[in-house]
Amino acid sequence: MQRYYIWTFGCQMNTADSQQLASEMERMGYRAAENPDDATIHVVNTCVVRQSAEDRAMGRLGLLKELKKHEPETVIGVMGCMVGVKDPVRLRKRLPYVDVFMPPSEPAPMVDFLKSKLTEAELMTLEAQAREQRDLIQDGELILPVHEQGHLISAHVPIVYGCSHACSFCIIPFRRGVERSRSVCEIVAHVRSLALQGVKEITLLGQIVDRYGMDIPDGPDLADLLRVIHDTAEETGLERIRFLTSHPNWMTDKLLDTVAELPRVMPHIEVPVQAGDDQVLENMKRGYTTDDYRRLIERIRARIPDVAINTDIIVGFCGETEAQFENTYNLLAELKLDKVHIARYSPRPHTVSERRMVDDVPEEEKKRRHERLDELHAQINAEKNAEWLGKTVQVLVEEEHKGKWRGRTPQNKLVFFEDGADWRGKLADVEITWTGPWSMQGRLPGSHVLPTVDMQDEIVVFAG
Repeated sequence: MQRYYIWTFGCQMNTADSQQLASEMERMGYRAAENPDDATIHVVNTCVVRQSAEDRAMGRLGLLKELKKHEPETVIGVMGCMVGVKDPVRLRKRLPYVDVFMPPSEPAPMVDFLKSKLTEAELMTLEAQAREQRDLIQDGELILPVHEQGHLISAHVPIVYGCSHACSFCIIPFRRGVERSRSVCEIVAHVRSLALQGVKEITLLGQIVDRYGMDIPDGPDLADLLRVIHDTAEETGLERIRFLTSHPNWMTDKLLDTVAELPRVMPHIEVPVQAGDDQVLENMKRGYTTDDYRRLIERIRARIPDVAINTDIIVGFCGETEAQFENTYNLLAELKLDKVHIARYSPRPHTVSERRMVDDVPEEEKKRRHERLDELHAQINAEKNAEWLGKTVQVLVEEEHKGKWRGRTPQNKLVFFEDGADWRGKLADVEITWTGPWSMQGRLPGSHVLPTVDMQDEIVVFAG
């Protein structure tokens, strides 16, 4: 039996795309290799949002080039944003040893290539091997790799591909194309198939997830879709629903009220601000001001009182002065959001900022600003997590980690606890007994724990 191995770089959308490709290969009878040395099919799913991600993908492809020299029958595929939605002529010339190039979210080229290598008898054999898996769910829906069935607790479900809102720094519209919303029926089938294979939590994905349905005349919006998915969750035992990433311009009161109303939709909002200075936001072509963002945060908190709000920040954007950075710092200090994803600006080919602006903030200064926000983030997180001390929260348990169960609260905060029972994929009511900036520790009601400090992890480990 031939085996495949997929390296996935970048965002959650790439993770979902890799899962879809794996599903198609599992349907043909191929199996995932636990070790890449055991694979005969290698796929690199690429990201080009930042140079560092592109460099990692190219490093992996360099190693596969050497493998191909010694084992020419090895199949090598490249997928994702490095390929893009247009014919990658230059990439084909740059990587002549690659057999298959797949645009983002398009596994068909690999499937067609593999089928072309099989005789009719071999293809019939592979299809026969897949029948046992097909019995799990309706044909045509997603099949998880064998080793993930019953073990994967949380999964991502794309609902809208591409992006039609071109921020000046973003390469996604160029690489992934314009927005294309999936049909409600297709999304429901995807969600149902995951739930029937043991998944307990799904996250609906879009570059701007709030724009779901806007490309469909008289189509449903995200709030409408959440209600349909919620009904599916009740039927299949799916416990939790999340969605990301939002945009300040398209987060409606209807959507917020839907989140507040539906118990299986988690009080967890990802809405990037990117900068805390109006001129920088204008240069980024974000389409809102800092006061607009403040008012949005107020609306979210008013409608969903127990909400956790996460954001993204880019430091060192073209022309960002020290005073403008201080405005970003002060905005985060004021709003006290729950999680901040911080990135240092790097120019990407074909973007407006790369073509028309100057990357004039030195790398050392970008790093300094990044570190300052990291310090502020840790301080705010520690303060906000401390508010959970002594409270009992419901945790969806994902896995066992270093002798403790690891899971997340409805607000997506990380919690560890000890217990001898098998809690994987179950909901546990956990009393929080210790908090830090990045995680919390707890115990099941009625159990006793003695805290000891693990200096290596800088968290409290509970024994006993």
